[in-house]
Amino acid sequence: MSLSKKIDFALIISVKNANPNGDPLNGNRPRADFAGFGEMTDVCLKRKIRDRLQDSGESIFVQSDEKKTDGMTSLANRAKDKTVGLGAEAFGKKADKDETAQQACKKWLDVRSFGQVFAFGKSDDGAGVSIAVRGPVTIQSAFSVEPVNITSMQITKSVSGEGDGSKRGSDTMGMKHRVDSGIYVAFGAMSPQLAERTEFSDEDAAKIKKVLSKLFEGDASSARPEGSMQVLKLIWWEHNCKAGQYSSAKVHGSLKVNADGSYKLEHLEGLTPEEIDGF
Repeated sequence: MSLSKKIDFALIISVKNANPNGDPLNGNRPRADFAGFGEMTDVCLKRKIRDRLQDSGESIFVQSDEKKTDGMTSLANRAKDKTVGLGAEAFGKKADKDETAQQACKKWLDVRSFGQVFAFGKSDDGAGVSIAVRGPVTIQSAFSVEPVNITSMQITKSVSGEGDGSKRGSDTMGMKHRVDSGIYVAFGAMSPQLAERTEFSDEDAAKIKKVLSKLFEGDASSARPEGSMQVLKLIWWEHNCKAGQYSSAKVHGSLKVNADGSYKLEHLEGLTPEEIDGF
């Protein structure tokens, strides 16, 4: 049974002395737009959702390097492996693409949630393979409520990768960046119409709901020390039908978040949000 009702949600995220999402094309500085508002990309947020789902024992197709549990070196290997994936024949010239997509959705929660493009070049029988799955769960980039102050400092690395150790190499010095303090807001939605294609269910929605409130647990690093990032609130709107009582734009616009993390919800008749504390 696929998703029975439209769902909208919002995350209010606190950042303190952390780099929430570094930009590799800008020296790994925290992402910010030209007006100075901080940003966490949708790709970054979905990575954390996948990691938390995987931590809870769910089968995930797009695994991060440090969380690989099956020994596969690439997505193509994972998909084509008969033990952990669907087998190479599922991506061959004679394969039924619709059947392959259905099998992938059934096997991996992130595929039936966010969708996936299977584009592995040429298969074993010489055919080019491209299978697109459109997922029902969408999430926007998170933006800070106010412009953020980014602090940069030069650091001395404890280990140099150059030289024989008798003197400092050119890579001993480095830079570290952080957002001093900020409140970020992200919005997302779940579409019952698209859920019918991937068989994304109410149970799957509940699994994502459960991990959203603890998005940064187990995600600590030198750039994001333990406790420096937190989901303050998860706002969860469940409509009473598949089409939804209101558009997602109107629902998301009913939430107004302040720079201190407090917020106000505009009343929408017949639609009562659930307000869930973060961990």
